[in-house]
Amino acid sequence: MANSAQRTTSTPPMAEDKQFDERVVSVNRVARVVKGGRRFRFQVLVVTGDHNGRVGVGVSKGADVSAAVNKATEVAKKNLVKLNLYHGTLTHEVTAKVGGSKILILPAAPGTGLIAGGVVRLILEVAGVENALSKSLGSTNRINSAYATIAALSSMQPSSKWTTRQRIKRAKADKVDQ
Repeated sequence: MANSAQRTTSTPPMAEDKQFDERVVSVNRVARVVKGGRRFRFQVLVVTGDHNGRVGVGVSKGADVSAAVNKATEVAKKNLVKLNLYHGTLTHEVTAKVGGSKILILPAAPGTGLIAGGVVRLILEVAGVENALSKSLGSTNRINSAYATIAALSSMQPSSKWTTRQRIKRAKADKVDQ
C-alpha cells in the first residue's frame, strides 16, 4: 500500500524543453575493409532549426544509428546560423555552390509557400521560411546540397542594407546640405 502511494506522489522526470526542430535527412551505411572483412558504421545528416531564423546542419558517424543521430544533432546545434528573413521570406535571391551541388533560392510573394524539394525544403522549413522558390542544379548529393543551402542562406544581406529610392534621395539631400 505504501509503495503505491509513493508511486503516485513521485514527480515524473522533467521532460527536456525542445526549442529546436531536429530532422534526420539521411542515414547511410558505410564500411571500411579490414583483414577480417567489412566493419559497418552509420553516417547521418541532421538538420536542426528553431522556426525563427536559426538553422544548422550536422553530419556524423557512429557504430549504430542512434549514436550517429545524437552526434550529428550536437554538431548541427554547434553550427547554427542566424538568417536575415524579411516577412517570412528571403531578403533577396541567393546562390551557392559546394562540391558539385549548386543551389538557387529566390524570395516569393506571400501565399506562395515553399516550392523546393529534398534537403532544401527541410532546411527552409526548420529555418522558418514560409515563402520561397528554389532550384537545385548539378549534383544531388544530399550532404553537399545541405551545405550549399546553408552557405546560400548565410550569404543573405539584411533588409537594412538594401539600396532603395528613399535612401538614395536622403543621401543626395545630405550631400547637398554639406
